[in-house]
Amino acid sequence: MTKPIDPVDLTARLVRCASVTPAEGGALVLLERVLSDAGFTCTRVDRGGVCNLFARWGAKGAARSFGFNGHTDVVPVGDEAAWTHDPFGAEIVDGYLYGRGATDMKSGVAAFAAAAVDFVRDTPPDGAIILAITGDEEGPALDGTTALLDWMAAEGEAMRACIVGEPTCVETMGDMIKIGRRGSMTAHITVTGKQGHSAYPHRALNPLPAMARLMDRLASHTLDAGTDHFDPSTLAIVTIDTGNPATNVIPAQVRASVNIRFNDTHTGASLTAWLQSEIDAVQAEFGVTITQDTKVSGEAFLTPPGALSKLISDAVHAETGNTPEMSTTGGTSDARFVKDHCAVVECGLVGKRMHQVDERVPVADIATLKAIYTRILRAYFSQP
Repeated sequence: MTKPIDPVDLTARLVRCASVTPAEGGALVLLERVLSDAGFTCTRVDRGGVCNLFARWGAKGAARSFGFNGHTDVVPVGDEAAWTHDPFGAEIVDGYLYGRGATDMKSGVAAFAAAAVDFVRDTPPDGAIILAITGDEEGPALDGTTALLDWMAAEGEAMRACIVGEPTCVETMGDMIKIGRRGSMTAHITVTGKQGHSAYPHRALNPLPAMARLMDRLASHTLDAGTDHFDPSTLAIVTIDTGNPATNVIPAQVRASVNIRFNDTHTGASLTAWLQSEIDAVQAEFGVTITQDTKVSGEAFLTPPGALSKLISDAVHAETGNTPEMSTTGGTSDARFVKDHCAVVECGLVGKRMHQVDERVPVADIATLKAIYTRILRAYFSQP
């Protein structure tokens, strides 16, 4: 009988791969070997210098196809001298596995890979299991999961439902899953006037009062009151800068940036239009020129509570005793791309130590996560 895959050992081996975005670091090579040995058909879907891995067990185009999505790239270590343990050593101390990416999200990848391998070996399902793993979630995310989904569409590969294995819990295993995410966008705004001597302000056109008025209008505006599944949208002013070291010069330009986290009341396009209307009003009032350069990182989305979220919630409760809150809080994840392909829910570890110095995860939680994923697969493929 084949020995089950130990998700803790697989996590440790992945952590030892120094896969800081965009370096592959050997992590996808390791996973491809593990999955290929278990009968998965593996394909590297590299694009734009980014390494990605697609793996499928079962028939292409199967009517029932369950997917997992995750990433093996990690954020930089930062000050390595501040770490108590080697950030790529995967040391286990007092029940914790230490290392960059231990929480976000090599444990999640190891858990769903181990669950998938053991499941198809023990109970070959009537259908397909797909793993879509990227090396570009922590970076620009232009050639990661999007590249995998583009390739899948071209090749006729499809997931009918998907779990993104990002950390989702707040304090204890099983206390939260994500059924959606807020949208995110950043607007870079430039106000241009006319430079002049501060002793003769009538000979200049100061852009600063216009910027101050605009920022006040934006920050004072209530975008919405929230929805059934989302908190109210927020706008944060993140920088205002003139680059002017002189106190006797009125600058010609001032720049500012705002970040908006928005719910499904809005779209990136509707908020861009609202920003432009505010810009137009201030521009007319002050006689300056104002431009915006806006980037939408992801639209708000929701997978309404239903069959998929119940299946996952039931599995989490069975393994942890917790009934998870169905949340849409937090930043963005690659679920924002997967949602255009199929129904998607995020379910993973406790995330409070991700990206920190001495990032670590309880080894017991890794085993629990594998058990949750295994129970989900059994439940999904046992349905009529």
